[in-house]
Amino acid sequence: MTKTKEERRSKALNGANLGFEEKLWKVADKLRNNMDAAEYKHVVLGLIFLKYISDAFKELYDKLSKTKGADAEDPDEYRGENIFYVPKKARWDYLQKNAKQPAIGKLIDDAMDEIEKDNATLKGVLSKNYARPALDKQRVGELIDLIGTIGLGDRENRSKDILGRVYEYFLGQFADAEGKKGGQFYTARCVVKLLVEVLEPYKGRVFDPCCGSGGMFVQSEKFAEAHGGRIGDISIYGQESNQTTWRLCKMNLAIRGIDANIAWNNEGSFLKDAHKDLKADFVIANPPFNDSDWKGEMLREDPRWKYGTPPVGNANFAWIQHFIYHLSPTGTTGFVMANGSMSSNTSGEGEIRKKIVEVDLVDCMIALPSQLFYNTMIPVCLWFVARDKKNHKHRDRRGETLFIDARNMGAMIDRRHRELTDEEISKIAGTYHSWRGTPQGRHSRESGNPGAYKDIAGFCKSAALEEIKKHGHILTPGRYVGTEAQEEDPEVFEEKMKRLTSELSAQFRESRELEGEIQKNLKGLGYEI
Repeated sequence: MTKTKEERRSKALNGANLGFEEKLWKVADKLRNNMDAAEYKHVVLGLIFLKYISDAFKELYDKLSKTKGADAEDPDEYRGENIFYVPKKARWDYLQKNAKQPAIGKLIDDAMDEIEKDNATLKGVLSKNYARPALDKQRVGELIDLIGTIGLGDRENRSKDILGRVYEYFLGQFADAEGKKGGQFYTARCVVKLLVEVLEPYKGRVFDPCCGSGGMFVQSEKFAEAHGGRIGDISIYGQESNQTTWRLCKMNLAIRGIDANIAWNNEGSFLKDAHKDLKADFVIANPPFNDSDWKGEMLREDPRWKYGTPPVGNANFAWIQHFIYHLSPTGTTGFVMANGSMSSNTSGEGEIRKKIVEVDLVDCMIALPSQLFYNTMIPVCLWFVARDKKNHKHRDRRGETLFIDARNMGAMIDRRHRELTDEEISKIAGTYHSWRGTPQGRHSRESGNPGAYKDIAGFCKSAALEEIKKHGHILTPGRYVGTEAQEEDPEVFEEKMKRLTSELSAQFRESRELEGEIQKNLKGLGYEI
């Protein structure tokens, strides 16, 4: 049976179709009326979050109510189980009973206030503007009824990460609805997954200095858990300059029980580095592309610019050096960057890239297809930088850089957006792991490309530092991987051979005829051959 566009899109965004997320989105989007998606996402996601913590609370509340000697209204009983305590007038059943009341907006705002008071980690995070006149209270009531039909926070649904997947789906849909602005808080799931699969953050400190809604952290935790680790094996640090996006991030992590040190300030990572002394094992990021308003004129003598002062008109190499600055001695960073960063020689960028290449920090470069992002239609690339290529965990790869050209990968999920498939992500990550010499453990068997590394024409090439120097320190994978070897289709080959045989036979006949004519003419002149 042919899948609809919505089903394909849902599968791409969630990895599996839950069955109700599209319905939930369609109804919620209708309720949006004329409200801007950027504003409406906080209305919807705030209520989804409230339903989740209320479900989890109620399940434990019912259990404690039946347990001798337990106090179901003691907040400490819930904190001990890593569950948020929800005050009486913030519980979902109370709000749903009053969903049709004109004062429902104020009741929700009060509920959010009460939850923040009882849970310090949520202070200043929850949206509290449901009472504003511009918000249609009848529609809010309908939204409460709709969300009330879905179980999100009980143990069974928590184990399936139902809320996390619905939340991720909604973030993607809001990013789509907002267009270019949506990319400020959301990076396409397949790109995040690729970064994480390549870096393999099992344990250690993970840092994202432009963290958006926290997708890099969520995927890192998922990866660690999927490969035998657990939440808490990695320590998470982040920074975000947009306060509403910071709130999304805090909620996104809270619903998954992920403890993280996420800083917010208006100045941003360049002017006010909130984790100045942090040296991370992994830095994973998708910074704003080609940012010309990064206040570079105020940072001419910054110690982070070890490889050269970035141009005031473009922050790309400021971000790159910021990431490197925050790496531990054996740390690795993977980040998204505009394609121009691989080849630009303007405003001193070429010299900065040259120095980074010549100190042998660049581990891998991946060219991605176009249309993967919500905030730009242009193709981008992934950089992977390693502080220690002699790292004992892998083979000694000093003086080598892996180039992967994935521009022809991905499938269109709608008219404007492309997604990398899980198989393609495994192929790319597996190629890197084989080249890096990752020990043959469970993950390498699952990676889709175990065993010894081999260059593949048109796809991957391990290039020596001398070769990169000959190319003027340009890091575009297409320069190194060459042209893809074309396999001959058997039927096409047969047809081609028939045509060539026929042409050769014709040429031979013509040659014999021509030879006969020449002999005849020579004989007429008295010459015998």
